[in-house]
Amino acid sequence: MNLSIEFLLATGLGWVTACGIYLMLRGRTFPMVLGLTVLSYAVNVFIFATGRLWVGLPPILGQDRPVADPLPQALVLTAIVIGFATTGLILEMALRSRHESGTDHVDGIERQPEARG
Repeated sequence: MNLSIEFLLATGLGWVTACGIYLMLRGRTFPMVLGLTVLSYAVNVFIFATGRLWVGLPPILGQDRPVADPLPQALVLTAIVIGFATTGLILEMALRSRHESGTDHVDGIERQPEARG
């Protein structure tokens, strides 16, 4: 079986996205914040992969050879900065919610485990 790099990248991004969504759907705040961060990393890698990786090519037009596209790199750099600020804001809101409600569930209601038997 011949695996291509595109298949490996798509599979890896699929797994990271699935893990991020799973963590975001958890009932506690820390896994939700972690899932949001993991999902943001998956989106950043996807945006970066759409621009292709060119080695040794200038991002300047006007020459007769191929040029690298700087737009995905600029978008990812901006997304990293915005994601860092958003994660800090969400962590602060989660800590404030934990302080006021006394629980770390996202809806503020502590659930008791069901009895099995």
